[in-house]
Amino acid sequence: MNLKKGNYSLLVKGGRLIDPAAKIDATMDVLLRDGLVAEIAPPGKTRGTAHEKFDARGLIVAPGFIDLHVHLREPGQGYKETIATGTAAAAAGGFTSVCCMPNTQPVVDSPEWVTWLQQPERGAVVNVFPIAAATHASKGAVLTDFRALQRAGAVGVTDDGKPILNDGVMRETLRLSSEINLPVIQHAEDTRMTDRCSMNDGPTAFRLGLRGMKAAAEASIVERDVQLAQQFTGARLHVAHLSTADALKAVRRGKRSKSQVTCEVTPHHFALTDADVGEYDTNFKMNPPLRSDSDREALLVALADGTVDAIATDHAPHAPHEKIIEFERAAFGITGLETALGLAIIHLHRGHKIPLSRIVELFTAGPARVFSLRGRGTLIRGSHGDVTIFDPQKRWTFDAAKSHSRSHNTPFGGAQLTGKVVATIVGGRVVYRAD
Repeated sequence: MNLKKGNYSLLVKGGRLIDPAAKIDATMDVLLRDGLVAEIAPPGKTRGTAHEKFDARGLIVAPGFIDLHVHLREPGQGYKETIATGTAAAAAGGFTSVCCMPNTQPVVDSPEWVTWLQQPERGAVVNVFPIAAATHASKGAVLTDFRALQRAGAVGVTDDGKPILNDGVMRETLRLSSEINLPVIQHAEDTRMTDRCSMNDGPTAFRLGLRGMKAAAEASIVERDVQLAQQFTGARLHVAHLSTADALKAVRRGKRSKSQVTCEVTPHHFALTDADVGEYDTNFKMNPPLRSDSDREALLVALADGTVDAIATDHAPHAPHEKIIEFERAAFGITGLETALGLAIIHLHRGHKIPLSRIVELFTAGPARVFSLRGRGTLIRGSHGDVTIFDPQKRWTFDAAKSHSRSHNTPFGGAQLTGKVVATIVGGRVVYRAD
């Protein structure tokens, strides 16, 4: 869904433009006109004029951030989140585009629901790109009409939360992917191995008396899917919220074989480990679960060396009655849109010396490439006027109670973060400005 462009121009002046796709890292002015990038030039050198100016001196100017994995909960679960509230949280986190998952009520498995998600009546303040269900009602049996879903605007298919376990169904899914160039997103979890498990298998689970999910439940599915993807030239496999070292090995093998295998990692998986669950704190319960120190270290290496294609939040809002209960009964998932940048700068840039340009790539060019979001993830002339402006030095405290999301289930409430979004621009217009 593209927001209306309108007859309007905005000049973003004097910021440090980091655009990895265009190989730009320099002080530049960016002129946006009629929803598109009209001109990029050194300070004071743009030829065109603008209705308004934004002083970005001392700030980072980046292509608009793209989140490949967001749960907006509509249709059917508006008590947790709506498209309006979820996209407001996205804008506050610097995201100009979000890709929403289909595990709603009902499941988004028809062109009509894909169209519904994109209608202006939903109140989105950023671009919404629907991901449709791969099978009817996400039951893992009968494939949906991929071509019709793609024509309606779906950027990928998945049964997110309900992995496709049947080898034949997954093979056919990837075969169709190769025919129409549509990404298949897999929630890699062999649920036959994780029944009644609520956190990672390890010392903390043992101490708490909880059933633990073994890393093999994720890695085995990724290994199978990579092997299946290699059977079809052009098949596009994307591994959602990858969390284990062994699954990373399978992704690396797929990339070395020149298969179109990509993956994403969440901020909570590179920031936390299973030890952080503490004393049954359900704000630290998510799926895949927080993993071991060694898994986290493997993710950090892969984020730095280019194996990981994108940072995605897996923003999963839940109402209090779904989280403030016994750990084993609590819903999986946390909110994440508003804390992603701050966590990336603290843990990746400051903690592990990953350059800002690489972090920007993981939020912009990487995700745009994964889902073929043309004209996004860069600010070259003619691309969409989606811009994220942030202060990489700004220290701030995340107050979950003041979140733009309808839900506040986060382990990062009260966290001291560094790196703050100053403004978010969608289609050439400012949709969020920090107080």
